[in-house]
Amino acid sequence: MKGAVRASCKNGYIMKKYLIVVAGGKGLRMGGELPKQFQLLGDKPVLMVTLERLHAIDPTMQLILVLPADHFEMWMELCRKYEFSVPLLLAQGGATRFHSVQNGLAQVDDIEEALVGVHDGVRPFVSSKVVDDCFREAWIHGAAIPMIEVQDSLRHIVGGNGVTEVVQRDRYRLVQTPQVFKLSILRSAYEQRFVESFTDDASVVEASGVQVVSVEGNRENIKLTTPFDFMVAKTLMECWISQQEA
Repeated sequence: MKGAVRASCKNGYIMKKYLIVVAGGKGLRMGGELPKQFQLLGDKPVLMVTLERLHAIDPTMQLILVLPADHFEMWMELCRKYEFSVPLLLAQGGATRFHSVQNGLAQVDDIEEALVGVHDGVRPFVSSKVVDDCFREAWIHGAAIPMIEVQDSLRHIVGGNGVTEVVQRDRYRLVQTPQVFKLSILRSAYEQRFVESFTDDASVVEASGVQVVSVEGNRENIKLTTPFDFMVAKTLMECWISQQEA
């Protein structure tokens, strides 16, 4: 069943909001047989933690979960095991993230006033402020993404034998999700043919000729990709639970 609840924002505008949660990774860098989105964070799979977080931030937002077809049965079993009840639509993943987002977009109604975000299923610690800011700025400008400053020094590889040169880190940013767009902009962008340079949704939209504005992300909004990321996430989870209980 398609459709989303009409939502009001602080500035008084009204629109429908969708959030496509992409969880198609094989988790190869994590090691083991279980995909990273199904590994436990606290007492439940990380993907469920992400979805519950997003639903708590805005219950009016229609969530669309994109999973590989061969993960559907596992997901259903996990939902029963953990009594997972967040309402969502389910879409089949594609060969790449690009094609997975296309499949998620197919679940969105053809309406004029709508915003669509795309979020990584293994980013469970996005803040409510980041989500709100992205949707607000996308409504105003058409496309908005969260970014954070680079803290480490950066160098550019200029040749073989390990030759590098320093670059100005204040001219670079790390990109996060959710990345949010007006529906018409995102649909048009995803009508393009896939190319390898499409690393995220912003790169797809920019290739269609639309400029993307940025908002300040939150540093805790890490993407869980390696075993070290999960070590950090467990600490963040403990702090999060302690704050809720305080």
